[in-house]
Amino acid sequence: MKTIVVYASKYGSTETYARWIAEALHADLYAVKALSSETLSRYDCILYGGGLYAGGVKGLSTFLKKYASILPKTFILFTCGIADPNDPANVQHIRNSLKKIFPPDLEAQTAFFHLRGRLNYRKLSVMHRAMMAMLQHMLAKKDPATLRVEDQQLLDTYGNDVNFIDRSTIQPILSFVQDGINAK
Repeated sequence: MKTIVVYASKYGSTETYARWIAEALHADLYAVKALSSETLSRYDCILYGGGLYAGGVKGLSTFLKKYASILPKTFILFTCGIADPNDPANVQHIRNSLKKIFPPDLEAQTAFFHLRGRLNYRKLSVMHRAMMAMLQHMLAKKDPATLRVEDQQLLDTYGNDVNFIDRSTIQPILSFVQDGINAK
């Protein structure tokens, strides 16, 4: 099965995961902006990775509009953000956001994975810094007893470089693809 990993990354976390996944699967790797329909049509298995920003996945809407008609039966989406994917509420929030842009038929045949990235405040765009400042301000006003562990973690690390990137967390993605290859 010919496999490609396509990614859109603003700050580098998604690109790091995409490179690791492509390396482990001996897959081709493309930034979404360097991809053509002709190139994509040659693959049986497509993995798309995008960073999570304010409920959206970087580049995914454009990717789906441009390529949904040629996606193969094996389509895997992995997202990368600071939200903890071990928290079911975070995963549900991500999935609810994805439902707004995913065609129902494609959603049914897509495998979804969520990875944790890095937050380097010094590298954030002005808009993202402002969004994080508003979130920090909102959380700081809450009763500490009502904060989730992740909320308290954000307050404790606000303004610092926080790195959750972990190569071992790509293993479920690799297993999913390899199980699909072995089943054929």
